Amino acid sequence: MLKMTVIAVVGSKSSGKTTTVEVLIRELTKRGYKVAVAKHIPEQDFTIDRKGKDTWRFAQFGAKTIVSVASGEIATIEKVDVSSFSLEEILQKCRGNDLVFLEGFRKLVGKNRDIPKIVAAKSAKEALEASKFFVPILAFTGPYSTETLNLNVPHIDVLRNPEKIADMVEKIVRKRLWKADSQH
Repeated sequence: MLKMTVIAVVGSKSSGKTTTVEVLIRELTKRGYKVAVAKHIPEQDFTIDRKGKDTWRFAQFGAKTIVSVASGEIATIEKVDVSSFSLEEILQKCRGNDLVFLEGFRKLVGKNRDIPKIVAAKSAKEALEASKFFVPILAFTGPYSTETLNLNVPHIDVLRNPEKIADMVEKIVRKRLWKADSQH
C-alpha cells in the first residue's frame, strides 16, 4: 500500500497558495492519485457551519461531532479545541489518500524536514524570509519570480507549466514508494 506523501504549500495571504494547490490537485488526480487537502484557516471564529442551520443548532445543544449527509457529500463537523492539535492528528483525517497537500500551517511544518514545501511568494523579501524559515523547499510559485535571487530552488509558474510542478511532486511520491518497497 502506498504510504501518504505530504507536501506543504505555504506563503502569505493572496500569494498563490490556493492556485498552486488547485493546479496540483488537477494534474495529479488526472495521473490517478487520490489527493486530500488540509487547509489552515487563520480567521478567529471561522466555521464551515452556518448559524441557524440544523447542524449548527445540534452543536449549540452540545453535540461534539455532527455528520451531515447530502446527495453528493458527507461532511463531519467536529467541535474541538484545535489549539493543541498536532500535525499527526490533522494527517489522520486524510488517511486513505496517496497525497496530502497542507495549505498553510506554517508553524507546524516550518522546519519539519520530512515535509517538502512549495512556497508561494509575492516579493523578494517574502522569498528570502521563507528560504530561512522553511526546510526543505521544493519550489517557489506565486507572482514573484525568484530566479534572480540565486536560492538554488526553481520558480515555477504553475499556470503556464502545471506539468512541471506536478512532475516534481510525483518524483517525491515515487521516491518514497521506492524507499518503502526497498525496506520490505
